[in-house]
Amino acid sequence: MPTVYLRKSGGSLIMTIPPSYAEQNGLEVGARVCLTIEGNELTIRPSRKRKTLAELLAATPLQSARVDGWEEMQPIGAEQ
Repeated sequence: MPTVYLRKSGGSLIMTIPPSYAEQNGLEVGARVCLTIEGNELTIRPSRKRKTLAELLAATPLQSARVDGWEEMQPIGAEQ
């Protein structure tokens, strides 16, 4: 397990991560990561951007399977 040293910048402490971890997880300068603190353990993991509905719909095949009669079904919840 690599050992790193903390540096101070302003009121914050800075920790470097190994280049192999950054490359493995597609991290670049400015990338976001998620921190989890449990007791005295700090876990860092890449933060993945959530896709928008428009992005998800754009990736949906145009000829996707449809349920027969779908367009004629009555709403059963709050959909409009």
